Amino acid sequence: MPKTFQYGQDHLTCSIALGICRGNIQGTISDESREKVRKSAQAVDRIVEKGRPVYGINTGFGPLCTTMISPEQTRKLQENLLKSHAVGLGEAIPIEISKLMLVLKAHALAQGFSGIQESTLDRILWHIENNIIPVVPKQGSVGASGDLAPLSHLFLPLIGLGKVHYKGEIISTAKLFQQLDLAPIHLGPKEGLALINGTQFMAAFGVMIVYRFYNILAHADITGAMMLEGLLGSIKPFSTELHQLRPYAGNQHVAQSILNLLHDSEIVHSHAACARVQDPYSLRCMPQVHGASRNAWLHLKQMIEIEINSVTDNPVVFDENHTISGGNFHGQPIAMPLDYTCLAASEIGNISDRRIYLSLEGDTPGVPKLLLKETGLNSGFMIPQYTTAALASENKGLCFPSSADSIPTSLGQEDHVSMGSIGARKALQVIENVEKILGVELFCAAQAVDFHAPLKSGKIMTALYEHVRTKIKHVTEDQLMYEDMEIAIDIIRSGELLTLAKEVAAREGLKLETKWSEEFDRF
Repeated sequence: MPKTFQYGQDHLTCSIALGICRGNIQGTISDESREKVRKSAQAVDRIVEKGRPVYGINTGFGPLCTTMISPEQTRKLQENLLKSHAVGLGEAIPIEISKLMLVLKAHALAQGFSGIQESTLDRILWHIENNIIPVVPKQGSVGASGDLAPLSHLFLPLIGLGKVHYKGEIISTAKLFQQLDLAPIHLGPKEGLALINGTQFMAAFGVMIVYRFYNILAHADITGAMMLEGLLGSIKPFSTELHQLRPYAGNQHVAQSILNLLHDSEIVHSHAACARVQDPYSLRCMPQVHGASRNAWLHLKQMIEIEINSVTDNPVVFDENHTISGGNFHGQPIAMPLDYTCLAASEIGNISDRRIYLSLEGDTPGVPKLLLKETGLNSGFMIPQYTTAALASENKGLCFPSSADSIPTSLGQEDHVSMGSIGARKALQVIENVEKILGVELFCAAQAVDFHAPLKSGKIMTALYEHVRTKIKHVTEDQLMYEDMEIAIDIIRSGELLTLAKEVAAREGLKLETKWSEEFDRF
């Protein structure tokens, strides 16, 4: 991971964007990029001077694109644009996603095709570096000219309006400026349009989705492997030679990962000669199901990283004689992968819920029904599965693709829209639900493994199991389970099991990475 990143020049990845947001990487602008920004702004000034009509510089917006604006009013036009388009509603998006929006927009503007003033770009960087993050409502974008409403709210503070997150509070920009003795900036021609045209809202959600989806994919293999042990499942379906016959990268990665996790497991070897011919699909088909979602994740990551290195505002200014009013702001290229991701994440939760249900049936030798020795008076683990069933069902309802819909806006000028922002928000909601389902699976899987003592797993899985048991104790009778469930969910979200697995593997000289880790393990 680099210590510095040059906006507009270096290649931005999802992990670098998050690193900048979290203060682990310093974002800078090189002299070369600054010169490009200055030349682009000068080109816009000359367009205004000559009076040649260029969309959004000296014309109205959307259906008003044929209305000419006088040179004297071009600056007022840009300020009005931010005010009129800041119509978002609903609760504020997470602060980190708002900050990601600033990072992504800074990188796009610094490429020098947007006509932005250098001083405006510097003010955006000031917000990032001082962690003064604008408040952005979650609703209001249709992903047409990008994310007009959210980006308008993001940049209201530049002109002294809107609200910001500051030192743990939400305050008005006016109050912030008073406290810091700061003045609003004055937007030049095209600047307002450069700020609010673009896909940074849905792309910022996309970056967060890539990160959190990666985490649940990695932990689904861990909880699945632990459940496989607890239910005395076979490891034959994970054999390398089987997956060479159907060589999807995601499938092969999952199969090998589970074999690595279960290396030298006493529990697995204890039933090698049992009479059971094959396991239910939720155990046997983890490589195929988890693997398909892995492939979807990789595709999303590739699409998001193209997007966050792109110029997505409009018009694009190459020079004063060469501007193009195109459609780079249209969200469709990432709206469709985000919808696909929503489905792929939901399926991880769906199969995890099936494994949880399987663990309650009492069909595994030594593992009692409902994962409790004494039932009747006690309900055991029956009801946690109700919760995962509810979450899995909720996710199914969220899987209808947002990009399949289009409602014309802007008096028909924007007659096909992507709805990518809605798909992005839904995908993150599904991922949050899956984190909860996996937490419950971890809770149940550890309980199932308990019944095979004194047999142990291999060194990696034993370390993971023992770590869970330092935080969650074995259940012997009915108790308040939601507290343990929440602890298990926090374990999943923190990523601590994955970190521990890698540490144990390195310490013991065991293999954990797979042939395909370079593609999948970059966070």
